[in-house]
Amino acid sequence: MTDLAQAYETVNLHRRGGAAVIELNRPETMNAWNKQFGIDLLAAIEQCTADDEIRAVCVTGAGRGFSSGADLRAMDNHDVTPDGKPDVRKRLTEDYHPIIEGLRTMPKPVVAAVNGAAVGIGMSLAMASDVIVAKESAYFMLAFVNIGLVPDGGSSLFVPERIGFTRAIEMAMLGERVAAPQALEWGLINRVYPDDSFQDEVDALVDRLAAGPTRSYAGTKRQLNRWVFERMESQLELEADIQQEMAASEDFVEGVLSFVQKRSASFKGV
Repeated sequence: MTDLAQAYETVNLHRRGGAAVIELNRPETMNAWNKQFGIDLLAAIEQCTADDEIRAVCVTGAGRGFSSGADLRAMDNHDVTPDGKPDVRKRLTEDYHPIIEGLRTMPKPVVAAVNGAAVGIGMSLAMASDVIVAKESAYFMLAFVNIGLVPDGGSSLFVPERIGFTRAIEMAMLGERVAAPQALEWGLINRVYPDDSFQDEVDALVDRLAAGPTRSYAGTKRQLNRWVFERMESQLELEADIQQEMAASEDFVEGVLSFVQKRSASFKGV
């Protein structure tokens, strides 16, 4: 069992000995990201990084999902450019990138315990972790294309590094669900647990890491980050630039409208 250490507005931080659990807590939206969510999640990550008594971190979701991605109903004036277009670049660089980089560079092992749907930026969050485990019923989805956007949150780097170009381009261009067992077979994630034993398995794994050689884990992350993800910062910037282009397109407007209206999108390629 864990003790509630900090209750943010949209995120809970639990503690169990040397283990910390960051629980995404907007279950009514399947833990979709809005402005406050980004603020709270970054604060929780920074708290875990700064606390030397925390030796391993788990990120998971409250309710039925891990995270359904960006909350498309939560756009406000903060997210609009002077010409009235959604300022997704600002949202990515100011809100999302510090979260993704914070997890990837945290000098402690990070486990993503994917308890349900991991979609869009929610999938990117899982991919930024070190070890990804999932319920058998969970799924992963690069859904950006379904609203006329491109992968962001580092997923254009993390996904092909995990599963190669062929499968990454399929996920990015087709925007289809990849069930947890398939994700395991592809090498996208590390382990799949039966739904009914998922929490016990996650707790055991995180506790094992929390009892391990923390400095060794940190050194390993530095090595692998240097070899595999050294271009992360520039790739995140490229994602933000291209995403801003997409957000100014008519296809993006159609994609969002079709999502809100629960109908199929009619894209024109403009």
